[in-house]
Parts: sequence; structure tokens; C-alpha cells
Amino acid sequence: MEASRTPTKASSLRWQILRQALLRRPPPLIPVGEGEEEEEDRLETGIRRVSRRASPGFNLIPCHVVEEDVAVLDSGSLKLSGQAREARVCYTLPIEGAPRLILTQRVDERAVLGDFEICNLYNVDNTGLVCHWPSEDVLAYFCLSHADMFRYKRVIELGSGYGLAGLVIAAITEASEVVISDGNPQVVDYIQHNIDANSGAFGATRVNSMNLHWDQEEISNISNAFDVIIASDCTFFKEFHYGLARLIKLLLKKTGSSEAIFFSPKRGNSLDKFLETIKQSGLCFTVTENYDAEVWKRHQAFMHGTDSWPGYEKDHCYPLMIGITM
Repeated sequence: MEASRTPTKASSLRWQILRQALLRRPPPLIPVGEGEEEEEDRLETGIRRVSRRASPGFNLIPCHVVEEDVAVLDSGSLKLSGQAREARVCYTLPIEGAPRLILTQRVDERAVLGDFEICNLYNVDNTGLVCHWPSEDVLAYFCLSHADMFRYKRVIELGSGYGLAGLVIAAITEASEVVISDGNPQVVDYIQHNIDANSGAFGATRVNSMNLHWDQEEISNISNAFDVIIASDCTFFKEFHYGLARLIKLLLKKTGSSEAIFFSPKRGNSLDKFLETIKQSGLCFTVTENYDAEVWKRHQAFMHGTDSWPGYEKDHCYPLMIGITM
């Protein structure tokens, strides 16, 4: 009897990804019949389809590992899992005279169970620990290419992950202050470590890390404080849309020039839902598809298969630029 051709649902495929991530290595294969083997192949194809993690992504800021298996970070009462391997990665900013940035980040391609305990405790996700995501690369490159818009400004990055974009702004743009934030305290430990490791590159710019949850009620010490908010790939989780829109409104200075700049793929209807929430919050937005010639060229190469990015799809991989104003 012919094997079923019913497509595997995306939710089931994502559970398969989680299962594989939790295992130290793939499970041994059990001999299967011809139909089952074909189904296994389709499953693997489906997993590649829903998984959007990519390396090196757009490869706009060249990087290379300078040291692997570095010591695991320890932040006093919050000890990061000793099962996570880390590396120091050198990012070479593609402009003359720019300093190199060294970031400590995870290098494992699997989750660590301790991460999920932290996620449950603080109501956060662990995506900032998984890898350096392609949208962050695009955001960092955009900031590098538009340094003038940050000069003498107070800037905050939300959902920063390892903090590359915020560090680029601090090192290149002569911003007066850069705050690099995340809601996951584990991620903030990495951010602070990376700030300390690159402090000689910041000149007169003040640079700080901050544990900032998007649903956080009390932020009076930083209300109406920032000229520019930046973020990448922060609109996927719909349960955080309202808190994120509210936070943008609270953080931006009440001036005509203050702005939030987000880079986010559409990811189904998640971006559209976020923009609906932005509008309901009384904020204004613009969406720009072609915002940089180099980014657009690489996007077109991936779309037409002239450059390699397995499973590349525009709606899931290409970040649109969202401008949000009061």
C-alpha cells in the first residue's frame, strides 16, 4: 500500500527540531521499509523548510572564530549551564579604520535544558542564545552604513542577543549613549561580557547592558529617554506584541525626530499582526522592502539560487525595515 502523502504540519516539524536539539547527537537509525524510508526523507526536508536558522546568513560583516571552548560565563547567583560550548568570534567591520569586535557566543547546535528553566522562570524565550541571527547581521550592517543617524543620540537595542548591532553603534557612530538590552538574564550576561571585552573601541560613548522585559511595568528611570530604538527579529512571538508596542511608546523621546527601527521578516502573519498592534497603540509606521543596495543584491542572489542559502524563502528570511514614530 502506498505511503501517505499528507504533508507534515509545521507544528509537528518544529517539535522534531526541538527533539533533535535536546539530544546530544542524532538517534541511531532503525531499519525501515521503503515507504517509511521515503517518509523519513520527506520529514527531513520538512524540518529544513520550517527551520530558518542560517549561517553565515547574509554575511555582511565577516567573522571568524578566534577561540573555541572558552570558559563558561558565571554571573554570581545565575550560573550559565556548563554543558554549553562557547567561542570568541571576531567581527571585522567593513569600513576603513574600524575596530574589530570580539563577541563571546554559544557554538552548540543544540539546546541546553537549563535554558528552558530560565525561560519558564522569567517568561522569556531562548532565541538570543541559539546563534547570531541573520536579521541582526542586517541591522548591524545598516547601522554601520548609516552612522550619521546615531551621532550624539541616545540609543537602545531591544532583544539584543549577543549585542552585535549595539556594539557596532557604540564603536562607529559617536552616539552619546548605547544601551544593549534583553529580557533573558542569561543573554544579558553575554552582552555585559561583550561590552567589557570591547570597551576600548567605544571612545566617549557610554555603553551599558540592561535586563529589560517587554512586559516590564516599571521603567520610569528610562521613560522618554531615547532618540533611537533598534531591534531585529523581535516580532515573531505574538504574545509579546502588546508589551513591545507599549515599551516603544514609553522609551521614545517625545520629539519629532525620535524613531524605532526594526528589521523583521514577515514570518507568516506575525509581522502584520505586530503592525496592527503598533497602529492600535497610536504609533505610526512605515515598511521599506529595498532599503540597502548590498542587502537587496544578496537577497536577490538567494532568491534566484545564484548564491547558496538552503531553504531560503523571502517571507521567512528577508528582513523588512520597519520605521516606527510617535
